[in-house]
Amino acid sequence: MRIIVLGLVSILAAVAQPVLAQTLTGPPPPILPTPTAIETPEEAVAQDAIEYAKQFSVPLAVAVSRLTAQEASVPVTTKIAEEFRDRLAGIAIEHEPEYRIVVHLAGDAPVKERQFKAAGLTVPIVFQTGARATRDRIVWAMTWHQRDIRAALPRPPGIGLDPRTGELVVIIGRTDVPGGGAELTRKLEAIAEAPVQLRILNQTDRNLDMAGGARMEGTSPVDGKRYICTSAFPIGDGAQTAMTTAAHCLDGMNYRDPKRGIVPLNFIGQWGWGYRDVQIHGSTEPLAPLIYSDTAKTRLRPITALRTRAATRAGDFVCHRGERTGYSCALVELTDFAPAGDICGGACLPTWVTVSGPTCKGGDSGSPVFNGTTAFGILKGGSYRGNGSCAFYFYMSVDYIPVGWSVLLAAPDGTYPPPAPPPTSSR
Repeated sequence: MRIIVLGLVSILAAVAQPVLAQTLTGPPPPILPTPTAIETPEEAVAQDAIEYAKQFSVPLAVAVSRLTAQEASVPVTTKIAEEFRDRLAGIAIEHEPEYRIVVHLAGDAPVKERQFKAAGLTVPIVFQTGARATRDRIVWAMTWHQRDIRAALPRPPGIGLDPRTGELVVIIGRTDVPGGGAELTRKLEAIAEAPVQLRILNQTDRNLDMAGGARMEGTSPVDGKRYICTSAFPIGDGAQTAMTTAAHCLDGMNYRDPKRGIVPLNFIGQWGWGYRDVQIHGSTEPLAPLIYSDTAKTRLRPITALRTRAATRAGDFVCHRGERTGYSCALVELTDFAPAGDICGGACLPTWVTVSGPTCKGGDSGSPVFNGTTAFGILKGGSYRGNGSCAFYFYMSVDYIPVGWSVLLAAPDGTYPPPAPPPTSSR
């Protein structure tokens, strides 16, 4: 039985919202033969770098170097996070006016600037002090006081950690500010026992509605309408392979292959409470560790690595490929976020990651979030402005793939299955 229904909860209006998994009318679209190229890891980075170069007005070679350095910096920032755990508010990658990593710390004791080298770049690591609280403090406040914060407002807000200031971000609508923003901020700070940053935005958080990044569709037994979602990453449990998508999609979904047409899938299970939104469908044939990475679905990309939520930084450049919006890239904003409303089978936990808009629409539910050949997560929903534009989307990290299952990975050079290790000597 479904836990999360195909409906939407608004933080700005009490009326029911239309479903966001894309509704379809008329006959299924024709299936067109599509040539498919499998990218190498280098080609995958180069494709994402084209989008990076456009957004930040840098030469393509610079974009490739920065995205390569972004991945290479993960163990560096992970070590820094451990070193400064008792002071850490957050770590952010800045792209302008120069490419650098900024570590935000509580307290006033200065830390000398560092640097690391990767892909021909020397990347500064700057330590900025004066954050109002540590990440641990804000996560504690969200975990223990979320219910009281929700109760203090007319509608449940979105909440998260601002890693640059060490503040608890509370996102509400303009009509939810009785007595003015300053008064409400003080009230929420007393409840949360932590510094609060109020963001007043007319937004609505909603669920969005065999290689990953492709079309999945089915007919609802409730209203008889067809809906589409997007497949995410192929996974396996050691005995079988399967396809993932969002848990709030239909149970009965088929995979639409660009070349072979409709491929039936077997529903295995869904996990849709607080910190998860993932559904698993078994395949009648073995799946490869590949996702479609372009809008037209002419390129397949191997997945060779996973990025955990703990290793994800504000400012990470990531991409996703959804059935409604195609391929696009943007920056991570918050790595500890609880969406508004009750779209997680109740209140969401602060375990979701947000990515700046403007690209997300119904039908993108379940789409893969990635950079290069690294898998980041599975897209759940988006936050929409009053004019319908996408302010940001949020995804479930690959950390939360159900126990016993894991994302299928290719070898570091993109080949699959990975070559077997050489036999060890018996001597």
